[in-house]
Amino acid sequence: MIIPGVEKELHKLPGFCEGSGSVLGVQTKVDCSSFLGHKAVYRMGFAMAAFFCLFAVLMVCVRSSKDPRAALQNGFWFFKFLVLVGITVGAFYIPDGTFTSVWFYFGVVGSFLFILIQLVLLIDLAHSWSQRWLHNAEEGSAKGWYAALCTVTFIFYAASITAIVLLYVYYTKPEGCTEGKAFISINLILCLIVSVVSILPKIQEAQPHSGLLQASLITLYTIYVTWAALANVPSQRCNPTLLLRNSTGSATATEPLTTWWDAPSIVGLVIFILCTLFISLRSSDHPQVNKLMLTEESGAGAGAGPGGAEEGGVHRAYDNEQDGVSYNYTFFHLCLLLAALYIMMTLTNWYRPDKSLQELSSPWTAVWVKISSSWAGLLLYLWTLVAPLLLPDRDFS
Repeated sequence: MIIPGVEKELHKLPGFCEGSGSVLGVQTKVDCSSFLGHKAVYRMGFAMAAFFCLFAVLMVCVRSSKDPRAALQNGFWFFKFLVLVGITVGAFYIPDGTFTSVWFYFGVVGSFLFILIQLVLLIDLAHSWSQRWLHNAEEGSAKGWYAALCTVTFIFYAASITAIVLLYVYYTKPEGCTEGKAFISINLILCLIVSVVSILPKIQEAQPHSGLLQASLITLYTIYVTWAALANVPSQRCNPTLLLRNSTGSATATEPLTTWWDAPSIVGLVIFILCTLFISLRSSDHPQVNKLMLTEESGAGAGAGPGGAEEGGVHRAYDNEQDGVSYNYTFFHLCLLLAALYIMMTLTNWYRPDKSLQELSSPWTAVWVKISSSWAGLLLYLWTLVAPLLLPDRDFS
């Protein structure tokens, strides 16, 4: 929707842009044709979120496939795509009014929650990674695996230090830019704290697999989130990314006012894709999921239970959710809802028009959401380190 060629075609939509009037919910005399791609992304994000919200509500308290609603979750694909297309088309006919201004805040909240989900996945990845390599070191060539651990950890910390230096150079000034200096310094101190805590003797005793690999990965992600937050600071003096965006933009009917394909947005989308791949691979490697899939590797054949069948030596799947669903349907759709909001905000750079409407700008809301999510992620990782000490009676394996 924000590619110039596609955005140009949006002019053909009747009523989607009618000269002056309301642009993204704010009254203005600026030609709204320059905002068409921006408006389209918000409406498509709304359509996706509405679709998954609808199914999240419909799937509440589905306990097994015996519930009639389970068939709606696992089938009727044509009709579900039809509903999605219908909602998307309808979204483009929503009157401007205050729609995008209000929907912006829904996107902010949803993106914050999805960033936390990404942080949980990242922490899980860090622990799984360290455990597997340490396990391989104990069973095989210890020197090789330990060398790999040290090398990756060094690369992550070196990249983090380099990024911190670059943030100080490009996103701060000797005078002013106080917020940027504070954000970078606070996150640097917090990263040092979690790194030191991860190698404390008591932590190592409670969690033998904890170490600097996890801390280095969390540190690198925290620095990225800091960078993404600073890239939304609404000040060209303290934000060279904003200056670059506006220099490539144009308020004409043929070119978009701003572009999203700057470095922070691209990295954010790559991390989003990697997290999606990780959770898929993580699930396929889980023994309980393999059991539910009834693959030959899991030691279960198609005839291993009620409803199984074998035709011509080919194993056929059967309903394995009669006793209970293998995942929470409602939570599944809620995650996709938050993902739709996160993609929407990433593609629009968390932008909304300022009062002068001479350019699209990101409010301080976006900066604080990203910074607070980085703090929440560090606290969450710190909790995974100290929880076994504070709650010794619980199993955190």
